[in-house]
Amino acid sequence: MKKFLIPLSLLLLLATVLATSAWAVPLEDLLAAQAADAKGDYATELKIIRPLAVQGVPFAQTILGLKYVNGQGVVQDYTEAAKWFRLAAAQGHDSAQHDLAIMYDNGQGVVQNYAEAVKWYRLAAAQGYTKAQYNLGLRYAKGQGVVQDYIRAHMWFNLAAVSGLNDAAKNRDIAASKMTSQQIGEAQKRARECQARQFKNCD
Repeated sequence: MKKFLIPLSLLLLLATVLATSAWAVPLEDLLAAQAADAKGDYATELKIIRPLAVQGVPFAQTILGLKYVNGQGVVQDYTEAAKWFRLAAAQGHDSAQHDLAIMYDNGQGVVQNYAEAVKWYRLAAAQGYTKAQYNLGLRYAKGQGVVQDYIRAHMWFNLAAVSGLNDAAKNRDIAASKMTSQQIGEAQKRARECQARQFKNCD
């Protein structure tokens, strides 16, 4: 079962960037939420995050979704988690797109649907989200939601491996063991071209 491993500190770093642009979120609120999370004081964290999520701030919606996944400060509720991930994902938030894809992969809060998972993994992968690239590689390797394609699997694993994801390098090598040298060369070429296009229109 795939896991949700988005550190709050990473989301808050993104939030700090967003605070200077589309969403005017006071830095002190973000720091207070981060401190509360570090202490396990989810009630305080939710008092800060929930109003932002309701206002439509995507990073806050993603954090709220994670709280529902993990049952932190709220009763665990995958349906509610999927709702918040979907709201943020629709606004282009890459980690929310990835987390929503995981919900579809696992059938948590939604009907299991590999094709729908692939759709959201693709969107996050196109933004350079490493874990989405890795999971997209898995879908191609297993033929879940897509036609099995080791060239594409190798390409996505390769791209995720370049970003330092160890499991991606291992799975790339497993895919390579089932490919011809010509197919490996093609996959490597596609990975280079994809990286040059900043992950756009790669799949």
